[in-house]
Amino acid sequence: MSTHPEPPEIASPQVQALVSYLEHEPHPMIVLDPGYRILAANTAYRRQFGAVDQPYLGRTCHAVSHHIDVPCDQAGEHCPMKRAFATKAPDRVLHIHHTPRGPEHVDVELRPILDEARRVVAYVERIATVKSASVQPSGEGLVGRAPAFNAALAAVQRVAPSMLPVLLLGESGTGKELFARAVHEASPRAGGPFVVVDCSGLTETLFESELFGYEKGAFTGAQTRKPGLVETAKGGTLFLDEMGDVPLAMQVKLLRLIESGTFRRVGGVETLRADFRLVAATHKPLLAMVADGRFRQDLYYRISAFPVDLPPLRERSDDIPVLVASFLQRGASRERLAVAPGAMARLMAHDWPGNIRELRNVLERARLFADDGVIRADHLPAQLSHGRPPAAAAAGPVDDAELRRLATSGTVTRKALAHRLGLSERTLYRRLKSLGLG
Repeated sequence: MSTHPEPPEIASPQVQALVSYLEHEPHPMIVLDPGYRILAANTAYRRQFGAVDQPYLGRTCHAVSHHIDVPCDQAGEHCPMKRAFATKAPDRVLHIHHTPRGPEHVDVELRPILDEARRVVAYVERIATVKSASVQPSGEGLVGRAPAFNAALAAVQRVAPSMLPVLLLGESGTGKELFARAVHEASPRAGGPFVVVDCSGLTETLFESELFGYEKGAFTGAQTRKPGLVETAKGGTLFLDEMGDVPLAMQVKLLRLIESGTFRRVGGVETLRADFRLVAATHKPLLAMVADGRFRQDLYYRISAFPVDLPPLRERSDDIPVLVASFLQRGASRERLAVAPGAMARLMAHDWPGNIRELRNVLERARLFADDGVIRADHLPAQLSHGRPPAAAAAGPVDDAELRRLATSGTVTRKALAHRLGLSERTLYRRLKSLGLG
């Protein structure tokens, strides 16, 4: 039952005027009353939700798009109408809607319509399909529907239209490049290049020549002029992966590039103008690195205008079945594979310290043993856990300061500490190493 009072009647001419306005929009749009009932819809909405030849007027938005009998906030989701009713201001949320093509991520923008007494008499809702992610198994791109995944995806949709630098934070293997590409594809620069710079393992000299390019004769072997990746990214997005590995000396030059928007090729004197949108990513604790002098504070604040936390796979384990189906679609072999219930149970129980990358590798190995087209439990690596440690369910997240205190107290072994925190020893080792305690 709706918690909203019955709305004042809306004059038919007002509705007709709104319908005329909505028809000029390429995105699906509807007019709703405060009781969630659809008053009008444009053609794009009727097509997306299969309502071209079916009655939709008077039906609730949650019944049409969510296939549920109660408003979203009563079904565990954020309802933009509820907040907009209270604030009398626009609201926006990422939802999963049901369409004739199946469930899809959509970006919902909702604006209330007020009368002269500032009462909400209706809402206009605009729905944009998120093309960079899939709720269903997909042969490419981001896949998922877990709350932690949706939160990261919603953040990407928020920041993508702007020119703000984005900093993707998360453990190794959480899909940083795919999220960076999603930022690019949802931005006004989607038609430009998406250029990846892997900052790990590059020496200072090599990093500079790769990033800025070089002139002929700049150094031994430089027989021709070579444009750098900054030039290659002109009009598009420059993605600096593993930003925490940039040498200190290069951090100064990178800061100058970001602040001035200019650079010079190695061995050159001409000042060139850069034109790119910056997305950076790291699995390292940059703030801790700033504190101990390994990363420049001024550079950190330049690249972290909009930080996005990417969830580890253990925090979105409900996505494992759809990720498994997606990876089996993406394999080099075209045979259709199934996963036996016992194998899926083991995949769901593992804590995945290597995250999505580890899951993909496990499946690539297992498919080599699935001669009859079925991946079974005995096809999985022996070290794959049969279940999370008992403490995992009860243990809450431990921040870096608490982990430092526990690790340096000297009162527990590493094995006991891992068990206490509900982590595998490998995951604990990786966290300790990132804090300089490994």
